[in-house]
Amino acid sequence: MVRYTIRGSKEYLVKKMAKILSPCIDICKFKRQGHCIGCSMTKAQKSTFKALKKKKQRAEFINTLREQQNRLGGYEAWPQAYRRRCLKKGSQDLLEPLP
Repeated sequence: MVRYTIRGSKEYLVKKMAKILSPCIDICKFKRQGHCIGCSMTKAQKSTFKALKKKKQRAEFINTLREQQNRLGGYEAWPQAYRRRCLKKGSQDLLEPLP
């Protein structure tokens, strides 16, 4: 993402690396055997994601989470909600269509 910032009378070109957002979509109700009904993460998985600092690790976590969502079923609305959240926050959208 490229952004222009004005400081005083000078304009600077700021290149900001797009951050990978948490898969959480702010529903946070753990009713499906300890899994959130919004994103399918458990409380332990939420803590794990926060501890991941490298983009590659976060991307792999999201891919694993998508597989978990497919296994559990009932998370068809999550990709659209996550994409909307990424767009709103100016973050990187890593989602690829699953077969």
